[in-house]
Amino acid sequence: MPEAGGSVSFGEEEVGEMAEVTLENVTKVYGEDVVAVRDMNLDIPDGEFVVFVGPSGCGKSTALRMIAGLEDISSGKIFIGDELVNDKPPRERDIAMVFQNYALYPHMNVRENMGFALKLRKMPKDEINRRVEEAARILGIERFLDRKPKALSGGQRQRVALGRAIVREPKAFLMDEPLSNLDAKLRVQMRTEIAKLHNRIGTTTIYVTHDQTEAMTMADRIVVLKDGVVQQIAPPQEMYDHPENIFVAGFIGSPAMNFIMARLEREDSGFVATFGRTRVPIHEEAVRFARERGRELEAYAGKEVVLGIRPEHIEDARFAEEAGARESTIEVEPQVIESMGSEKYVYFDVPREQHAHTRTIDEMEAEVGTGDGGAESEAAGGGESGELMVARVSAESDAREGHKVLLVIDSSKVHLFDPETEKAIL
Repeated sequence: MPEAGGSVSFGEEEVGEMAEVTLENVTKVYGEDVVAVRDMNLDIPDGEFVVFVGPSGCGKSTALRMIAGLEDISSGKIFIGDELVNDKPPRERDIAMVFQNYALYPHMNVRENMGFALKLRKMPKDEINRRVEEAARILGIERFLDRKPKALSGGQRQRVALGRAIVREPKAFLMDEPLSNLDAKLRVQMRTEIAKLHNRIGTTTIYVTHDQTEAMTMADRIVVLKDGVVQQIAPPQEMYDHPENIFVAGFIGSPAMNFIMARLEREDSGFVATFGRTRVPIHEEAVRFARERGRELEAYAGKEVVLGIRPEHIEDARFAEEAGARESTIEVEPQVIESMGSEKYVYFDVPREQHAHTRTIDEMEAEVGTGDGGAESEAAGGGESGELMVARVSAESDAREGHKVLLVIDSSKVHLFDPETEKAIL
């Protein structure tokens, strides 16, 4: 059996010992009153791939460093497996960390870099070589084992950093924005490689990024943080379909969700949200879903709400499957059109009505307008007289700047939020 709690045999595809990672009421305060992480509770089962995501300064890297033992916690408990590790130094936590800057020793070749931690443990040379060669085979870097880091590309160096973590056969991998220094194409390739690697060896993995695309494509569950506070913990699709609040709704998705003040009205036996001349009926299924979660739309009838609609749920009426749903149409004059090849982004103004919460919309859009990969809100802002929104329409649409076009909102996909609490109504 190898040291450090692992029994992974890469060649035979055996999964070694892993560990559940648990955080109970973990808080980190710098100085007197700078709260980096507040009362964080999280249970990560064996083998799960969890991604911490949020804008710069939200506390995601601090949370990871507390798990690693690189930061002391101010209060709370951290368990790895059944062991309380609050007072254990990093070397005794049986975790392996992959950093943004690779942190390779320039005077060592790839083989020596990957095996260095095992050499410090005084592991037999044959076992070190076996682990290094198996990890190199998995990562496709066998032919680089005798090269120095300066002779490698950024992607190859990141593979070496991953290999150095793999050979330790730890209970958990901790990855702190490992792809941030790579170009866009290589980032896509490497996130696929990391996902394949996790599927193969199944070690518990905690991954930090500010890129929501990485979070959506890699995670079993996503943890969204803002100002040190966990906003939502959920699988990617659930978080996309049912965000818990305005911040999560605006952060997850690319381009970002559109938000506009609307009025919720009773109509016959149901509800309709209106803004300007546009009427968006609220589907009975959505009402039922909200009720199951203890949210009664009746309490908001006759009141202002924040209506959220993703750009991909607004289509050119000529191509919309439900183009007959005229109550959900909106005639706009595009300000900017971006052709993406397979689709077009149509940016347009919706007249801004004087609502009590107009500033809330502006401030909220500014908050989610940070980060990469869709975290920045292309829909944020707008002029003095209007809210700038974006639709993601068919590439065949003949929408043009300055020419009016009829768009259809998929009313089954709308979201409603409380303008005071910013929490989801449905």
